[in-house]
Amino acid sequence: MLSARSLFQEIIDNDESYRLFCSIAASGEAQGGWENGRIAALVPDSRRDLAPKITRHGADEDKHGRIFLGLLRKRGLEACEVPDEADYTALLERRGIGLAHHKLRRDEPLTDDDIIMYLAHSRVTEERAADQMAMLSKFFGDHPDIGKAMKMISNDEDNHLAYCHEELLRLAADGHGRTIQRVLRECALAEVAVYRDVSLAVMAHMGRVLQWPRAKSAVPAAGIRAVYAYERAGGWRRMTKLEMPGRRDALGGPATSAPGFA
Repeated sequence: MLSARSLFQEIIDNDESYRLFCSIAASGEAQGGWENGRIAALVPDSRRDLAPKITRHGADEDKHGRIFLGLLRKRGLEACEVPDEADYTALLERRGIGLAHHKLRRDEPLTDDDIIMYLAHSRVTEERAADQMAMLSKFFGDHPDIGKAMKMISNDEDNHLAYCHEELLRLAADGHGRTIQRVLRECALAEVAVYRDVSLAVMAHMGRVLQWPRAKSAVPAAGIRAVYAYERAGGWRRMTKLEMPGRRDALGGPATSAPGFA
């Protein structure tokens, strides 16, 4: 029976599809590391208490990128170029979600509205990342090559999501509640469409690499479209809810290391 687990198993077992999978993941994490580093440097004086946490967030993303590159090296593989249509972070930026790179390249302090956009964008995308890594940890947590890495990254993504909830709630208490809800809604609706497009593109590339017949390729594509239909109809709202997390001050310390990977 064709399932998400069996599809991912095929991807991991084949060198070329595994190479593409790790390359896409490494590229996205490295981009997130750069963005967080720039945001930490540009935080306004009124929000300087956030700078160490944003720095930690960026350091974690950098670490994840190195982990995926390390997984490639363990198989004697090198990263490949990420197809434009599979570049999740770039496509979100083109939709106006998150802070534009031209703004981050300037040495001008950000505003409270910019910080709200950063945290709302992160809250939405980190939920997606946390869900994906939880799934991969469930499927492959005992895998001798990637299991430890999946669990490590999954734990970090849970921390990132907790941090976003906590900081957005603090901003809401400062009187930014309506703005936060508006931006969260905009981010969530854009993200579900971008996630659909990227997922379809990635599965199309995987299908070509693995030489799936048309009927087999149609199965994950149908599943991706079904998920989008659910999310567009109302499932997106889960990405806009805020609640105080069980993990408080989740990014309050230094980034953890990844011995054996990065």
